[in-house]
Amino acid sequence: MSDDPKNSIAPSGERFFLAMVAGLGLLAGFCFWYAFRPATALASKNEFAPDRDRALVSFVLTNQTGRAVSQAELDGKYLVVDFLLTSCSLTCREVNRHMGEIQQLTANQPDVRLVSLTVDPREDTVPVLADYGTNFGTNPDRWLLLTGDKTILYHLISTSFLNQDLNDPFSYMPGNFSHTDRMALVDARGRVRMYFDGLSDDVATNVVNAIARLRKKPL
Repeated sequence: MSDDPKNSIAPSGERFFLAMVAGLGLLAGFCFWYAFRPATALASKNEFAPDRDRALVSFVLTNQTGRAVSQAELDGKYLVVDFLLTSCSLTCREVNRHMGEIQQLTANQPDVRLVSLTVDPREDTVPVLADYGTNFGTNPDRWLLLTGDKTILYHLISTSFLNQDLNDPFSYMPGNFSHTDRMALVDARGRVRMYFDGLSDDVATNVVNAIARLRKKPL
């Protein structure tokens, strides 16, 4: 064994250098991951799978122009569905503002329809919905604000889209529906494929991208 102090210092110096290189590599990898994280992490954070198999059930309701709309009319269309309460002044308006963005982004996509289902049909009558729709530039040929018989509406919403918490005496939402600030995406076969946080700033882009993915892989 050599008594030269340089030989005893060199191995520790080399280990320090290698540790620095490894640390810098890890730091660079983390920075790369963090830089590209929002595009994927936010999408997964703001998208939700259905709690069970859900599909669009048969219905006949009335849109904001007074025209009858049935489930059969929507066959073969991709549907973006939200849940409406015109007396709600905050979250509902924000969700429908984003629905307006989706209407613009899908203007050249004839296989897409937007559907807003009121949870308060007693108050949200045809004239009320017509007036409400003007705030968001609704095109009644492409964005349907639907009202009608409460039994039909609640059966449609609870069976196809949202759960009801009937044991919550403090719920302000008619029907005690949960997660009414979400949007649902229904595929061309009438199946609910995913939900989106309707209050998210990038929800319109996320919904349009999801429709494009479904067109490529419809199963």
